[in-house]
Amino acid sequence: MAGSNNQAAKNLALFLSFLLIALVVESRQIAIAGKNDANLVCNSVYGAALGDTCAGVAAEFKLTVIEFGALNPNMNCDDIFVGQWLCVDGSA
Repeated sequence: MAGSNNQAAKNLALFLSFLLIALVVESRQIAIAGKNDANLVCNSVYGAALGDTCAGVAAEFKLTVIEFGALNPNMNCDDIFVGQWLCVDGSA
């Protein structure tokens, strides 16, 4: 009897873990989709310098990381290169 209760608890924990992961992923997609769906047009660019990061450039131009990501939808933040054009201002 104790074994079946233990298994039920494990199954519930596993289900809740998957549910939490799904909710987190979905909430990120909604936040980003809200910006991407606006068909943003880049109004100003910045040439990346050595050591630049997405978060650093976003902060420098007073953008949130989500706004920066919406302005640069195909950006790989792990691979910014010197001279890469980054959009730092946009409008719908």
